[in-house]
Amino acid sequence: MDKKTTEFKRLLDIMDSLREKCPWDKKQTYESLRKLTLEEVYELADAVVKNDINALKNELGDLLLHIVFYAKIGSEKAHFDIGDVLAGINKKLINRHPHVYGDIKVADDEEVKKNWEHIKLKEGNKTVLSGIPVSLPALIKAQRMQEKARGVGFDWEKKEQVWDKVKEELDELQKEINKPDNDSGIESEFGDLFFALVNAARLYGIDPEIALERTNLKFIKRFNYLEAETITKGKLLHDMTLAEMDEIWERAKELE
Repeated sequence: MDKKTTEFKRLLDIMDSLREKCPWDKKQTYESLRKLTLEEVYELADAVVKNDINALKNELGDLLLHIVFYAKIGSEKAHFDIGDVLAGINKKLINRHPHVYGDIKVADDEEVKKNWEHIKLKEGNKTVLSGIPVSLPALIKAQRMQEKARGVGFDWEKKEQVWDKVKEELDELQKEINKPDNDSGIESEFGDLFFALVNAARLYGIDPEIALERTNLKFIKRFNYLEAETITKGKLLHDMTLAEMDEIWERAKELE
């Protein structure tokens, strides 16, 4: 066996041993693992955003452990085992890539996505948007819905057209803001504007979740610098003027 096969078998053997001998591992269920799996997925996502390759490798290992763990529990309950999991994904990949494993011809990745959505409908998905988890974060959910709609041809003819929609939503938001006592209308128009911006990001090949998270990290870095500089001066942030804070903030930007 090669290294990949050897190490995967070793992981399966370790999982068998842990379920037999470790009190904590013995207690785990599908339900108890769920929140831990979500945490691992987010840690993996952090590694991707930070482009931390070593962390990416480690987090993939942690996630793989969870997959093996669920499969082990499934085997004990006679629901399924790791072989069934692998057979299922292998079959799905072959069925959904007829341009690789069949005689279908495609021009580019966009045509692959369109074929993918058609195939999923044939497999039993009742609607184009089915399969999107209800609990998916709103920003990612908006992106996935738009991608699926594009897969069946529901999209702008030219990406530049999306900016008219963004401006339209911004104007509608401003109108709601100018109305007295209309909080619900403002919230609705904010949602429409966010949705339009996600659409624009998608059309320009930008992942909005990653883009926003990198801006979050940038803000954290600059704000930490502002806070550190303030402490160095023997002051507290709430004792400083906005102009004083802006001056340090600009220095933080220059250091980047």
